[in-house]
Amino acid sequence: MPARSNVKRTTPVRKTVAVPTAGPSKPALKAAARKNTKPGTLVGKPSNIVGRVPVVNPAVAAVAKQSKFLNGLADYEKLRIVRYNAENFDLDRMRALLKKLGNPQDTFRSVHVAGTKGKGSTCTMIANMLRACGYRVGLYTSPHLVDIRERIVVNGEMISQSDFNKLTKVLEPLVAKAKPMPTYFDVLTAMAFKYFADQKVDIAVVETGLGGRLDSTNVLKPEVTAITSISKDHMAQLGHTLARIAEEKAGIFKPGVPAVTIQQDPAVEPVLQRIAQKVGAPLDVCGKSIEFSYRFESSRMLGRHNRVCLTTATSKFEHLAVPLFGEHQAINCGLALAVIDKLKGRGIPIDDNKAMDGLSKTTIEGRMEVVKHSTPKVIVDGAHNAASIDAMMKAIGQHIPYDSMIVIFGCCGDKDVDGMLERITSGADKVIFTRVNNIRSSDPNELAARYTELYGKMAQVAETLEEALSIANRAVTKEDLICVTGSFYLVGEAKRHFSAAAPTKPQISPLP
Repeated sequence: MPARSNVKRTTPVRKTVAVPTAGPSKPALKAAARKNTKPGTLVGKPSNIVGRVPVVNPAVAAVAKQSKFLNGLADYEKLRIVRYNAENFDLDRMRALLKKLGNPQDTFRSVHVAGTKGKGSTCTMIANMLRACGYRVGLYTSPHLVDIRERIVVNGEMISQSDFNKLTKVLEPLVAKAKPMPTYFDVLTAMAFKYFADQKVDIAVVETGLGGRLDSTNVLKPEVTAITSISKDHMAQLGHTLARIAEEKAGIFKPGVPAVTIQQDPAVEPVLQRIAQKVGAPLDVCGKSIEFSYRFESSRMLGRHNRVCLTTATSKFEHLAVPLFGEHQAINCGLALAVIDKLKGRGIPIDDNKAMDGLSKTTIEGRMEVVKHSTPKVIVDGAHNAASIDAMMKAIGQHIPYDSMIVIFGCCGDKDVDGMLERITSGADKVIFTRVNNIRSSDPNELAARYTELYGKMAQVAETLEEALSIANRAVTKEDLICVTGSFYLVGEAKRHFSAAAPTKPQISPLP
């Protein structure tokens, strides 16, 4: 046998060269490898092999880019102090942006809805009735709860991520060149109008964002305008009296365009009538110039619910079951029916039976929504001012049997905090104050102190929603109820929490 050589054999070694990429850094890769998780936008398991080029998921990258663009805009929904003037809320700026897009808002008919509470519910009922009549319907509402795309809907389907990204690409260079710079809400509104035009909707139902007179949506030439219930909210911007707030809301009235509203506070209705007359908008009031009534009842088939009747020269809606819970939703339903009636007079054919069928199928997230069905039951409601907390408490009392109720409450500091705290006492057996995921959030410790000072009742504090839910779960029995309320931001956070915990996305279901 030949002797083994002591000389080491050498073989050519192919060097691998690291290629710079836009992917995660080496420290991020190593950290991800330790956790056995995907770093950033990598597809597949991370590798510590030098030269392995991370693969970037294009869809994730596109979402990150559009988020960076939108988050770089002035977002008045997230600022502590916003001056409400024609400089910050500039309709000429909005018109200029829409002109660059080809004025998409002029390609479809519309219904424009303002008010303090009930706008989203009213808009959704109107949209569902029109859709059931065979129309292609756009729906624009705000704020969103979980996904920004919730704001822009056509025939019940929110805008796809692909279409959202495409429109962001269209708008970004236009916004970059614009002076003054459009706001976050300007851009989303322009995006909605462009999407509705691209989708060739027959009619769009559009909710105002803040106020009405200077709102980005107030560039429409609607077929009908509607004003829901007006109460105290956004007082730093709109005014500290109901009359002043009503003036801003009535700013959506247009010459010759029919307007409808509900019976309002005595300080509100004269203002609406005065501005309608000044503008030349014929104004009708449900329950006065429009025959309207509602009642609460219980049946074996539907359980506890409200029914409404609305009669005009061209419509006769009798004893319709309101699809949403609460007396306030019966009033919103009446307003939606009044809008449908006015559309008939604008040359839009409506089949009453089909409209009623569409109404009956209405659901809306974040309003008396059950997000946990097993006991103890958890509901969320976006009530965020005194009047809406009051309406929610009444609705819970009418529709949900329970032994005791724990309220998890968080709100923004620019709200009528004392008014909301007063309404909470009417139904809550225990209150846990927490923080809203927004820069405008009230401090939960200050809320608890104020609550104790005003009403002599003890309350607990949790810095996060998860901590609040943990405290609540330790205090309840299976027949109790947990209610998360005070802010749409808090409701959105709760929905994400329970959606992640559930095997499938929780669905809105009728309450007992």
